[in-house]
Amino acid sequence: MEKRTILALVLCFFVLFVWSSVFNPKDEQKPESKEQFEKEITQGIPETPGDRTPDYQVSPRINKESSSKAIPEAEETEIEIDTPLYRAVFSNAGPTIKSFRLKKYKQTMDLNSPSIELVELEPGMGDYFLFSFSDSPSSNREKLVYQVNRSSIHLKNDSSPEELLFSSVTSNGLLINQIYRFNPDNYSIDLVIDVVNQSGNQVSGSFIADLNVLPPQEKKSYYSFAGFVLLLNDDLEEVKIKKPSEEKTFRGNIGWVAYEDEYFISSIIQKKESKASFEGRLLHSGILQGTYFTPQISINPSQQVSSEYSMYFGPRDLGILKEAGNNLAKAIDFGWTDILAKPLLYMLRFFNNYIHNYGVSIIILTILVKILFWPLTHKSYKSMKEMQKLQPRMAKIREKYKDSKEQMNKEMMALYKTYKVNPMGGCLPMIIQIPVFFALFRILGSAIELRHAPFMLWIQDLSAPDRLFSFPFHIPFMAPPYGVPVLTLLMGASMFIQQKMTPSPGDPAQAKIMMLLPIIFTFMFINFPSGLVLYWLVNNILSIGQQYRIHKRQA
Repeated sequence: MEKRTILALVLCFFVLFVWSSVFNPKDEQKPESKEQFEKEITQGIPETPGDRTPDYQVSPRINKESSSKAIPEAEETEIEIDTPLYRAVFSNAGPTIKSFRLKKYKQTMDLNSPSIELVELEPGMGDYFLFSFSDSPSSNREKLVYQVNRSSIHLKNDSSPEELLFSSVTSNGLLINQIYRFNPDNYSIDLVIDVVNQSGNQVSGSFIADLNVLPPQEKKSYYSFAGFVLLLNDDLEEVKIKKPSEEKTFRGNIGWVAYEDEYFISSIIQKKESKASFEGRLLHSGILQGTYFTPQISINPSQQVSSEYSMYFGPRDLGILKEAGNNLAKAIDFGWTDILAKPLLYMLRFFNNYIHNYGVSIIILTILVKILFWPLTHKSYKSMKEMQKLQPRMAKIREKYKDSKEQMNKEMMALYKTYKVNPMGGCLPMIIQIPVFFALFRILGSAIELRHAPFMLWIQDLSAPDRLFSFPFHIPFMAPPYGVPVLTLLMGASMFIQQKMTPSPGDPAQAKIMMLLPIIFTFMFINFPSGLVLYWLVNNILSIGQQYRIHKRQA
């Protein structure tokens, strides 16, 4: 019996870890057939000047004299973009981004730590970002070196947005202008691409965007995802590619495509959501390569085609992404707990706006959640107390009918009915709270708001495990850095006190297992973010107070 109880307990903990990933799995997007996709997009392709499609605009015939001027051959040069939020380095070969550093986010807690760099590619690994117009979405496209109108852009808080113009001519006679517009107060970069057919022949092609990234070797948290995501038909899709040379293709109405890791996101946004394709692949070098391309269009001689985009390179902050618009906030997804997690995150942000301490904000949020579930937990504790009073009678029934399980169950049910006790009364209120626990688990374990957010004393990063002191030696079951997990030990002690105050079950074997729970949870939480441990500790202390109040009333 004891072995079965232990096995059941182990299985329960296993279910707690995997439940959020398997409870409500998303159906993988079924890509449209190539024939169906081509049929749908062909209906929207303009054949005459002036027609418009959702993703680009064909302008009337332009002035040949102004458009046919040859663009002189350019040499590769770098352009520095400096704003209050980031410092970027563009290259006119592509054009592409060589560096993109976020000024307000450091790599570590050290004040002298360098800023977060979004471009992690090493020389020879390709271009981080590239926009082009070509007749082929393959990687063997013509790479142009553009003429650029400025050598640098420096914006201050009160500056007006400024533009950077890249111009070049392709080998088949297309004049391409890429105009980037930078803002001083946000991470969004507007982009307009103009393509003018200066040749005497009709030219076909697509607007194509490439994004090459080097994902981290190891996951940094239990729920973090590092990879490509896209808004397809108004639903978030994660492009999960695990094997080299594996490729996944998505077709449909694409609002944006992006690469995201635990805390940051790099995205390409189609301002007018329309039919498009996205291909994601993993190279043997470890590079994740993503290609976004629109349906192919035909440009007659002297015609101009324009397409508008927006780019966002910055933090996965729910408030900032919401301000960026274009449904980019959908990139933050908490799985099946999303409907609960986002309101809780907004509440946490609301408290911090006034308190300016996320640790204290977590405590206040925990108290509010405890108040919300106070009637349920109160009923649960009372039910367990009533069940404890019946333990002697239940023991006698078990002894008397130990050879007849059916009769034992009948007598037990009669006993519950006589004393108006629900044997599940202590469990059901707890089960109702499980979704809230998982929602808080997702928030406190992955929200960028807690990254490098200090609380007090030795807890200076609520997104990292709490460690007092630093040991140079390895400690079993503990992830580095090695030290004393004071907050986790306090959480385990509070759970032990709570177990002591909780009415014990009638089965001695179950009672022993329940007393092991504080030890098991302490080992489980030893590497969890300190913000999550803080929530659990405060919740335990409030539960102890509630149980004490119930015991005092019944005494």
